[in-house]
Amino acid sequence: MQNQSQWKSRSVSIGEHDKTGIGPSPDHVKIPTDGTDDWEINVSLLKFEDKIASGSGGDLYKGTYSSQEVAIKVLNLESLTIDMQRQFAQEVFILRKVRHKNVVQFIGACTKPPHPCIVTEFMSGGSVYDRLHKNEGGFKLTAILKVAIDVSKGMNYLHQNYIIHRDLKTANLLMDENEVVKVADFGVSRVQAQFGVMTRETGTYRWMAPEVIEHKPYDQKADVFSFGIVLWELLTGKIPHADLTPLQAAIGVLQEGLRPTIPEDTHPKFVELLKRCWQQDPSLRPDFSEIIEMLQKIAKEVGNVGEDRQKGKLTRKILKALGQQHRH
Repeated sequence: MQNQSQWKSRSVSIGEHDKTGIGPSPDHVKIPTDGTDDWEINVSLLKFEDKIASGSGGDLYKGTYSSQEVAIKVLNLESLTIDMQRQFAQEVFILRKVRHKNVVQFIGACTKPPHPCIVTEFMSGGSVYDRLHKNEGGFKLTAILKVAIDVSKGMNYLHQNYIIHRDLKTANLLMDENEVVKVADFGVSRVQAQFGVMTRETGTYRWMAPEVIEHKPYDQKADVFSFGIVLWELLTGKIPHADLTPLQAAIGVLQEGLRPTIPEDTHPKFVELLKRCWQQDPSLRPDFSEIIEMLQKIAKEVGNVGEDRQKGKLTRKILKALGQQHRH
């Protein structure tokens, strides 16, 4: 709130500008403001439709806002805790700052009763988790690479803006109608601390980095570890450490260096990437700009192999046709 009041105290009224909105400052353009938060939703323009999901903290609805399809996450006022309010405020704080094709688009929020809510674009494709575990099973390698590249681009953008997601998992990766994957759910995300490290256990045990489990200081590389588990999940269509309870998985990761078993037929460069992402030492993990490069190289190789196979099939068809003509 302090930053917001400081921003307002520096802002100027429209009357101080000409009609173009350009102020007299020689080094930058001053944008007029009416002193209100432009992300505050007028709840009367919201229409609630189907309930998509429900939890202890509130409900998620499909709806419309000014005729646009949206997802509406509503806080449950009856069970509202200080921690839930903090997460709500943090999610609004982060979402209103981010703009990227691979991060779910923030439409606005209502911070007042009776319907405190966060409104985002509606992702009609659902979550990657549901696609993997409830509907179709594992993805083909080309699809895995597309999903992985989408997620990496979104995460690279967040990290460039000093935002640590802290709960990266397939349930928080959503797909739109064109199957573009976007990073979502910033309730436990944080802007990286001044000295580059953070503490406190946050996230979901099966995807959690060892340094987070151990309550050690951590940075953006904690998200890279979680991304490695997501990659494995995409590759296998299985829930990580499914034979263990979440707490047993956490203890195994921390004390025994436990990692999911990589299938034997996995692309060698994909194996290398997985192992680098879930290194015990965070400094040995790649950042997302390097991950994007590695994934794009693998995608190119896979694409070339596919093209060669298609060419081979075409050649065989031509030879077969020529052979039949020769016999006639």
